[in-house]
Amino acid sequence: MAQLFTDEWINTLKDLWNGDPEVSDKLAEINFSSVITCGFKNEEEPRCVFVVEDGKAVSAGLYNGETPDWDMRGDEKNWDKWTTKALTMTTMGMAFATGKLQFKTGDFKAMIKNPSMAVPFVKSFGLMTKI
Repeated sequence: MAQLFTDEWINTLKDLWNGDPEVSDKLAEINFSSVITCGFKNEEEPRCVFVVEDGKAVSAGLYNGETPDWDMRGDEKNWDKWTTKALTMTTMGMAFATGKLQFKTGDFKAMIKNPSMAVPFVKSFGLMTKI
């Protein structure tokens, strides 16, 4: 298992993302393009960056000042849990509602109400359990 938020970890996620049609192909159908970052709640900057163009992850690596469209944060304990047991739509909603999963950038409420975005988003968290 790769260490969380390393270059190896985020690039493995990129490969899993592109290899999963329920994520990449579904997001390609809606021309989803975004800069996605993730990290810990208590840190100023995110740890990793992930660039998606028309549903496909085109680059991934350590954060280097990119401007995110989505910036997801959680504490280390919760990230460890989410990377071993996949979140569901319900558990993700609860994690957001209780502040365990925070979005410094991006509109979680709008995204989760849009099935064409919400379903692949939840599935992308499931990919983390394969790293």
